[in-house]
Amino acid sequence: MSKIRHFIQYYKPHRRLFCADMICAFIVAIADLFYPMIAKNMINDYVPNRQLRLLLIWGGVLLVIYLLKAGLNWFIQYYGHIVGVRMQADMRRDVFKRLQKLPFSFFDEHKTGSIMSRVVNDLMDITELAHHGPEDLFISTISLVGCFIILCTINIPLTLIIFAFIPLMIWFSVYVRKEMNAAFLRTRQEMAEINANLENSISGIRVSRSYVSGAHEAEKFRGYNDRFQKARGESYRVMAKFFSTTGFFTDFMYLVVLVAGGLFFFYGKIDTGSFTAYLLYVNMFLNPVRKLINIFEQLQNGMTGFERFEELMAQEEEPEDPNAKELENVKGAIDFDHVSFQYESSKEDKERMVIRDLSMHIEPGRTVALVGPSGGGKTTLCHLIPRFYEVTSGQIRIDGQDITTLTRDSLRRNIGMVAQDVFLFTGTIRENIAYGNLDASDEEIIEAAKKANIHDYILTLPDGYDTYVGERGVKLSGGQKQRISIARVFLKNPSILILDEATSALDNATEMLIQQSLEKLAEGRTSIIVAHRLSTIKNADEIIVITDEGIKERGSHEELLAKNGVYAGLYRYQFRE
Repeated sequence: MSKIRHFIQYYKPHRRLFCADMICAFIVAIADLFYPMIAKNMINDYVPNRQLRLLLIWGGVLLVIYLLKAGLNWFIQYYGHIVGVRMQADMRRDVFKRLQKLPFSFFDEHKTGSIMSRVVNDLMDITELAHHGPEDLFISTISLVGCFIILCTINIPLTLIIFAFIPLMIWFSVYVRKEMNAAFLRTRQEMAEINANLENSISGIRVSRSYVSGAHEAEKFRGYNDRFQKARGESYRVMAKFFSTTGFFTDFMYLVVLVAGGLFFFYGKIDTGSFTAYLLYVNMFLNPVRKLINIFEQLQNGMTGFERFEELMAQEEEPEDPNAKELENVKGAIDFDHVSFQYESSKEDKERMVIRDLSMHIEPGRTVALVGPSGGGKTTLCHLIPRFYEVTSGQIRIDGQDITTLTRDSLRRNIGMVAQDVFLFTGTIRENIAYGNLDASDEEIIEAAKKANIHDYILTLPDGYDTYVGERGVKLSGGQKQRISIARVFLKNPSILILDEATSALDNATEMLIQQSLEKLAEGRTSIIVAHRLSTIKNADEIIVITDEGIKERGSHEELLAKNGVYAGLYRYQFRE
């Protein structure tokens, strides 16, 4: 019931249009009840008694009713669907807002294509369900009640015989519903897997081409496709069982009417006009029954999609202290106090701790480099500062304030990140730089590009700052994408800067250009640099060597070389030539 209540809530913003749609549907249902009664009078009275005037008058009345029905049906079809489309849009808006607030661990555990399937495909059938569900149920109820009352006025025993079959049909519908629900849910899940595989294959098309692994990708996709085909086939098997049986029920009811009605007519219990009207009303009675049967597939499609939508909406958002404060006037002092961390997926295994009991202090305005072998937790450490993940134990403080007592937005607003894997949004260079400050003027965007040493290159492009970068910046080189991301951070102007392997994927010449931009970016800010290329961090105020056992060494470049420890060994290995 809670699921139905949640679904009904989405009608509230559009209740006026929905009520208008229901009123029109009610008038259409009432209008349909006139035809058999008028036909009965024509057959029993107007035609045998040659009452031409009444015949034409009631024929005109029927024409007016049909014209009214045509106008009302246009309203129902158009605005009824508009209600459904708006509800679907509201649901997509809500689920997108929820996605923006979910913790990073959720995205670590769920495939992008699967999430997209929930947001797009699973809600596609909501429009039809939102429109036809209440409307068809309402019209069918009015038609069934109206037909029952009128049929009883014609012949009560015959009416009771027909309606005796209704409970049997309802029982069968409820019996099959669970089976259909499971089959349709399985179909949704397999569709999400296909979308996830497709998104992954298309994103990695350059890799699969370079490794000539198209046949392997095609085989993987065939597996997902076959599973979807089987799931879809199973849902159609259950549907076939449902529709064939309910179709037999309605046909059998029509047979009962013909035979029983014929016997009633044969024995003089009903006249010709009444029998004709009865047949017409029974046909009208069976139409809403068929309509209710036909919307069953629609109901299953819509509600299984809504169930998956609800699952996503039920995911817990990133926790925030209701009394959280804004982070203001940041100087940039950072403290790690006995910090330990492990990912949610490995919480059961205490041995898989990524960071264990780490403590360190970073002075405001200083540039600190984190170096060491892979797997030491350097990148994870950088992700803990803006609270992309929550520490398992310990505390991180900025200017003496525990970051869990600060609002996430104010915390992240004061932190700028440049990563190795640059992500550019589909759009123009201008839009991507402006992401650092969406209210920035063109002059500010150009100034940020100049500081990042990308302005001159942009001017060589035919469309300049309005050049389309392609999906994820595919039309630009690695160095160009990196400089755009640096310009983005210049525009953001944060107090704390995190550079995570920002130049490791670049050639030496490009690295030198970008290194100048990064040094300019780091001026006057607390900067944390994660680097494997030790040549890029020689000028850091302090270098901290981190391994899976914690901090091994710390000091300036010269001090660490003099210690002849881990850092000196790494440095000599990189410059052994």
